[in-house]
Amino acid sequence: MGRHRGRYAEEPSNRARRRRGRGGAFVALAAALVIVLGLTAAGVYMFGESDGCGGSDIALDVAVSPELAPAVDQVASDFNAGENRVDGRCVRAEVRQVDSANVAYQITGSGATMGDTESDVWIPDSSMWPRLVQSQAGDAVITETGTSVARSPLVLAELAEFADGEATLAWADVIPTSAPGEASERSVRVVDPARSSTGLSTLSLLQSALERSSPDADTFNAHMTAALQALHQGASSDEDAAFLALSGGQADSPPAMVMSEQAVWRYNAAHEEASARANYLEGGTYYLDYPYVVRSEDSDITRAAEVFREAVRSDEALPHLLAQGFRGPDDQMDPAVLTEDVGFTEDAPEELPVPSDGAVTDLTRSWNQLKMDSRVLAIVDVSGSMLAEVPGTGMTRMQVTGAAATEGLQMFTPTSELGLWEFSTDVNNNLHYQELAPVRELQATGDGGTEHRDAIAGALAGLRPRPQGDTALYETYLAAYQEMSRTYRPDRTNVILMLTDGDNDNPGGMELDELMTQIDGMASPSRPIPIITIAFGPDVQNLEPLQEIAAATGGAAYMTEDPTEIGDIFLQAFSLRLTEDDPGAE
Repeated sequence: MGRHRGRYAEEPSNRARRRRGRGGAFVALAAALVIVLGLTAAGVYMFGESDGCGGSDIALDVAVSPELAPAVDQVASDFNAGENRVDGRCVRAEVRQVDSANVAYQITGSGATMGDTESDVWIPDSSMWPRLVQSQAGDAVITETGTSVARSPLVLAELAEFADGEATLAWADVIPTSAPGEASERSVRVVDPARSSTGLSTLSLLQSALERSSPDADTFNAHMTAALQALHQGASSDEDAAFLALSGGQADSPPAMVMSEQAVWRYNAAHEEASARANYLEGGTYYLDYPYVVRSEDSDITRAAEVFREAVRSDEALPHLLAQGFRGPDDQMDPAVLTEDVGFTEDAPEELPVPSDGAVTDLTRSWNQLKMDSRVLAIVDVSGSMLAEVPGTGMTRMQVTGAAATEGLQMFTPTSELGLWEFSTDVNNNLHYQELAPVRELQATGDGGTEHRDAIAGALAGLRPRPQGDTALYETYLAAYQEMSRTYRPDRTNVILMLTDGDNDNPGGMELDELMTQIDGMASPSRPIPIITIAFGPDVQNLEPLQEIAAATGGAAYMTEDPTEIGDIFLQAFSLRLTEDDPGAE
């Protein structure tokens, strides 16, 4: 089990000190004079020595989140000058800047790390990290002391030139939750939640807001998928990259970024030409709480850590923290540092409980699942029924489908792979399907220099229904499954996406039982290839076969009479990647 709070119970910062009586003071002074006279006579008078600790110091290695390290280093400098002792040995605190995720992943072995992450004391930016360690590495030496060195609530930072200082926002207002391609009021930036407690807290805040506002699980999953997709588009590998992206924002899509008050202060110090304004959102917020964690069981080290803990929580340490844009352990702040003109308020916002380690794990998994690049073979029905007009649009089913699929392209990252087939009956000699674009990265360029994303968009715009064509669904499903199995990529999510406006209609062709037998012979749990079908229009009379195919492959089948809803269904289809269990068919 990880070590929890025990003998490190929190103490008041201003402890009462016992006072000696006057008589006791005279006795102590007389005794001290006798000792000094004796040492002087012996030639060993030592009170003028510059280092009263000799060579037997206790070195206390303190790993601190980089933004807090300057303030803790100043505290350590004062602490070391004061020659604080344990059993007569001076304690020397040595402060190092160490990324919080780096330490957590080194202990758990669950992520990439670099540099020296070992230490006697660890002060990460959030209690989420030690709790994550305790849940994933129960035998790790992690002693939570109950001490918060500093605090900084999360706010929404917007470039001052675009910010509306009078606007009142809630977390659900921060990012879009609609189908891809629809306009967004702002471009949201986030640091990769897999390595940033601020980024992870952003996901948790949005998840909570969407859970409250969504009427059912399907709506929540679709909205959460849209939120994650939007955040992925504005994600940065680290804070410096996110700051740079924020500073370059434009008026047509004003950028915003969830960050701590202290991070806003640091950003403004480095970007005077593009300063940011802090916005406190309704519904409360999370705080970076900088917990003081001991990582040793050695008696001398633990006692030294306790002495230094008292120093970082002392009244003398507080000015160092406030000068660096932090709030104190009791939410004290310096209005001359966190100034009102850029939105800071002296009143501390409502604090939300730190997410549980289970919630943190689930959110990280969801982020990484959507972060994993997709490998999709999209197949579009070009049978004669696609010539039918969609009521109220002035467009054919083919045109509506092509437009919706083109919007869906925006959901994919540049490194995602996408291919395009069309199908009907006898479209390619004796075959019922035809490749229009191979499965390859969207950012790749063809022989003519055209980016593959543009080639896919052009192919979608050029789709033309075959007036006499029927709908050879089952043969096309099988051919697509064979192709994706042959070219399977284990580092990607391999998916078949079918868009059709009718049931299987190919007299004398393959039957459902034969298709299911063939798929069953190829399917492997270690190489999943879900088939997602979006069936639309009044000609779809029987969804059960499509549901059976979806259930056998871990995919889903959706049906709507309105092709204009395809964009929203795209979100529902992608939300399958947020769930651990096989969702089955819809």
